[in-house]
Amino acid sequence: MSGVSIALLLFGGMLALMALRVPIALAMLVPGAVGYVALSGWVPFTHFLKGLAWARLANYDLTVIPLFLLMGAFATQGGLSRSLFAAASSLVGHLRGGLAMAAVMACAAFGSVCGSSVATAATMAKVALPEMRRHHYSGRLATATLAAGGTLGIMIPPSVVLVIYGILAQQNIAKLFAAAIIPGLIATLGYCIAIAIYVRLNPEHGPPTERATFAKRAAALKDVWPIASIFLVVFGGIYGGWFTPTEAAAVGAAATLMAALLRRELTWAGFLECFYDTAVTTGMIFMIFLGADIMNAALALSQFPAALASFVQNAGLAPLAVVAAILVFYVILGCVMDELSMILLTLPIFLPTLLGLDLFGLPVDAKLIWFGILVLMVVEIGLIAPPVGLNVYVINGLAKDVPIGESYRGVVPFLISDVIRTLLLLCFPAISLWLVKVLVP
Repeated sequence: MSGVSIALLLFGGMLALMALRVPIALAMLVPGAVGYVALSGWVPFTHFLKGLAWARLANYDLTVIPLFLLMGAFATQGGLSRSLFAAASSLVGHLRGGLAMAAVMACAAFGSVCGSSVATAATMAKVALPEMRRHHYSGRLATATLAAGGTLGIMIPPSVVLVIYGILAQQNIAKLFAAAIIPGLIATLGYCIAIAIYVRLNPEHGPPTERATFAKRAAALKDVWPIASIFLVVFGGIYGGWFTPTEAAAVGAAATLMAALLRRELTWAGFLECFYDTAVTTGMIFMIFLGADIMNAALALSQFPAALASFVQNAGLAPLAVVAAILVFYVILGCVMDELSMILLTLPIFLPTLLGLDLFGLPVDAKLIWFGILVLMVVEIGLIAPPVGLNVYVINGLAKDVPIGESYRGVVPFLISDVIRTLLLLCFPAISLWLVKVLVP
């Protein structure tokens, strides 16, 4: 049996285990181990295992993951989400669909201190969902808005997914964060436009609320100063050269803890829960790392990545068509896999192909940064697209009176916005690369 055939069998075995609801780390580890032994034997496999965990987890750059997760946990337990939504709704809540737009804006702002899509969606839902239902927003618009807005948690820096991409692709994390800022702002604006069009067609789904007074707006905006200060300290420090992204994550976590304490909403139980949740999520991520490493090692032995790169180079396809096909594959795979596993598994396969393409004459580093932002955006699509759409399931679990079919119908305008934005960045790399040149020369 050829190496490529074995690689395809490994993929099939992994998807079969996932369908049986086996944890994703094991779903990659087991087929990877079987494939490695089949291709190389038991002795080489045991030697590989001997140093695998140390080689992967002793990486200093990985410490940024639990630190940013802890930063998001402090923000969640500290009640910062409530202030963000109140400020945004005071500005645009009086518009038709304004509370939904406010939820999107609050998700974007909360994402600047969170870095997790699911955490952003779940946290903002607890604040925004009751308010939207109180003002007679339809369940379809309310749940879809929060599911889509939650994806901004991984689009707006700091993003855990972007950190992992940077480690795998060996790219500067500060440059990746800079490249994500403008696309993140475009995503926020695009979602607000999608809401405006939707409520124009369906006015009863998002009625306007009472206009806030100037004094109420001023008071609401005053309450968001901790988020603004943390964002400026963290990213000002990174791009001002005061500290590295890992040090910035530590400073951000400490600053978010201080903000939560000053608000007097962080209890001792909540404080302990922050560390518990961070430890559990970090352990899950690192286990996925190990499972993906074993699977990728087996795929490398099968020569599948090299065969794929050779096939693409000899197929005569336009470079941009190849990138578009990879992105479509990510969207399809995102319907059955979570974003982290998808990136860990596929990047070692697709990067050799990407590096062999001439894309707008971009140098290697710029090409990888641009591709990383594209991957991040199609991962967003997978978070809300049926049949899985993890964010939709999370929000629907909090709004049990809304049929999940209604939520899926509601995310269609947001998916259209995602596709338009992805096409723009695919055709115009400068949208994401311009700020990199300005902030990180």
